[in-house]
Amino acid sequence: MFLAASIVCDDYFLPSLEIITECLGLSQDVAGATFMAAGSSAPELVTAFLGVFVTKGDIGVSTILGSAIYNLLGICAACGLLSSVVSRLSCWPLFRDCLAYTISAAAVLAMISDSRIYWYESASLLLIYGCYILVLCFDIKINRCLMKKLSPCCSCFTKATEQSGEQQPLAGWREERGPLIRQQSRTDSGIFQDELDYSQFSTSLHGLDEISEDRPSVFTMPEEDMKRILWVLSLPIITLLYLTTPDCRRRFWRNWFMVTFFMSAAWISAITYVLVWMITIAGETLGIPESVMGLTLLAAGTSVPDTVASVLVARKGNGDMAMSNIVGSNVFDMLCLGIPWFIKTAFINTSGPIEVNSSGLTYTATSLICSVVFIFLAIHLNGWKIDKKLGAICLILYLVFTVLSILYELGIIGNNPTRVCGN
Repeated sequence: MFLAASIVCDDYFLPSLEIITECLGLSQDVAGATFMAAGSSAPELVTAFLGVFVTKGDIGVSTILGSAIYNLLGICAACGLLSSVVSRLSCWPLFRDCLAYTISAAAVLAMISDSRIYWYESASLLLIYGCYILVLCFDIKINRCLMKKLSPCCSCFTKATEQSGEQQPLAGWREERGPLIRQQSRTDSGIFQDELDYSQFSTSLHGLDEISEDRPSVFTMPEEDMKRILWVLSLPIITLLYLTTPDCRRRFWRNWFMVTFFMSAAWISAITYVLVWMITIAGETLGIPESVMGLTLLAAGTSVPDTVASVLVARKGNGDMAMSNIVGSNVFDMLCLGIPWFIKTAFINTSGPIEVNSSGLTYTATSLICSVVFIFLAIHLNGWKIDKKLGAICLILYLVFTVLSILYELGIIGNNPTRVCGN
């Protein structure tokens, strides 16, 4: 399942995201916070609906809150430790996403404090996400305004912005897949392209044609021994994806990129569902408490697509996109909680609120806010870059959080009753 998630992200999801970014003229961070976050967070949406309508427990809430901690610390650690490229970051995108997520996490903390979720509370989560999307629509104008006002008094803001403009584009395949599509920086891209950019856009599509013509078949066997072994093991997955999802990297399927995007998101959800199902059965067999499963194994399992996608773009030096996906997917996860809660309280069960077990989740939501502040300060002190030093610090902090969460949920620390999966 890990291998399948990697293949879907690398061969279908990220290439479709590349074309979507070019068509809409999105900057790297906006694309990472919207389409990339929504696609790679599809498993969390499925888990939230399962938790509200099927299992009727708090596993969906604990999984999303637990995966949020994993996204902030675990994926940031993976991007730093597994990437040989030092990725530079911009100040505004990180501040924007961290602020949006802090507000979302604080809203969830206020909602679950009384262990009841009402329809107007869940509607407020949808309103917060709507405001976040509205800010993204005017992202470039807000960025330029802040650059003018803050650059004289904040040197790191100007330095980080200039360095981000030197980044490579989205998920370009420079080494093995030919020429890249036109580079964009935050200073020349927005939600919609200017008129002068249409000629550049047509040139980029012409370059994409050239790439697609020379694209080797997915059934071509690699030359290296280790890659051959992985290719043979993944051949059933490759064949299934080839028969069900159009490869928008090829010229014939280029205009089907939206189909590729939605199909790859659907496959990501299906693969993650099987992975979560396996983990849940193991947890029930071993008698692991439900909340512990949600905060650890299920959280890491549902965040596999986020991890793979973020590490892949971080290896290309696209730090803004990786961080916007990490934090932006967490903001989308808050929407994941709001949708099933709102549907159930407003349309299905209008007589009363949804009951949730909030004792351990309150601690988790509080830790989320602290983690957001830590990530922002750590990146600022690290010189606005993602490297192995930052990755090691995030890994240590995530392990500490995981141990404390398990001890708290098992009742070893504090006074918290536990519930076992299946009971």
